[in-house]
Amino acid sequence: AALAESLAFFAPELELVSLPAWDCLPYDRVSPNAEVASRRMDTLCRLAEGAAPDLVLTTVNAAGQRLPTRDTVRAATFSAGVGDDIDSQALLAYLARNGYGRTGTVREPGEFAVRGGIIDIFPPGRAEPLRLDLFGDTLDGVRLFDPLSQLTSDRIQEFRLEPVSEVQLDTAS
Repeated sequence: AALAESLAFFAPELELVSLPAWDCLPYDRVSPNAEVASRRMDTLCRLAEGAAPDLVLTTVNAAGQRLPTRDTVRAATFSAGVGDDIDSQALLAYLARNGYGRTGTVREPGEFAVRGGIIDIFPPGRAEPLRLDLFGDTLDGVRLFDPLSQLTSDRIQEFRLEPVSEVQLDTAS
């Protein structure tokens, strides 16, 4: 963290991505912190898409941990734009398969909530969650909202979802 802060101060033009280590041991009874897992997946998705940052900052523990393949990470992203047709059941299956947890109210990365034709999702790597407004199977609008007040702040035209977990919960695994 200190090195990342120093680099941001001394070389602000440098594109830096961070790959943190898990904050627990493999096969431990607790899962990694949601923030750590979402930062890891955000970095892995950026790298799998071919992004070439100036520097990848990581630790020995993080470098020694097993990672999913690029093809697995690339295949696990989901994107859509306003006006696209979205099968809500397929979207909910995608969210469950990729480590998102269903809650009543979305407050932190990796959570989603469903209320009729509105689906709230907090994807990893985003500062604010998304509120998808579906009219039947058509994506009518996408808005950003504050997770504390639940008030919308801005509209966007398209979005991309990344997995929350590095472990894919599908029939093959």
